Amino acid sequence: MLATLSGDLCLLLGLALLLLPLLAVELSRPRDGVWGAVVLLLGLVLVTSTDRLRGAPMLAVLCAGLLIARLGSEVGQARWNSLSETEQQRFTSLDHWRTSFQQLLITTGRVGEGISGIAKQLKPAGKSGVTGKKWVRPESPETTDASETASTEAATEAAEVTSPEGED
Repeated sequence: MLATLSGDLCLLLGLALLLLPLLAVELSRPRDGVWGAVVLLLGLVLVTSTDRLRGAPMLAVLCAGLLIARLGSEVGQARWNSLSETEQQRFTSLDHWRTSFQQLLITTGRVGEGISGIAKQLKPAGKSGVTGKKWVRPESPETTDASETASTEAATEAAEVTSPEGED
């Protein structure tokens, strides 16, 4: 239970670290994405290995989580204190967060368009050489006789029209 809870918290923290460069550019650093991926991996391991973490290993995971939280809070405070007063005020405004979320949505939309474009290239539309289908049904014996007589009459008429004997 405790491993699952700490794993879920690590997953949320890792996702926050991955989104930090998109939402709070002022507080992000170049390697935040890597550390976010490491924390996500830790969260996945904790969630999937819940049954193995009993007793002393769970105590070690709990102590490691507390150390990570303490160091993370110190890093966050150092980054906050490195901002100027105007940046801190702008960071706490609602307009700043609205703009950041709009940029995140635009970026997510572009990534979605790119992934759909790649998927379309990998799976082309199934086009066959047939441009249209024609319904053919079997004819009844009565219509077969009528169509044969009609086709022979049409052939004799065509032969009469095109014969050169009528020309002088």
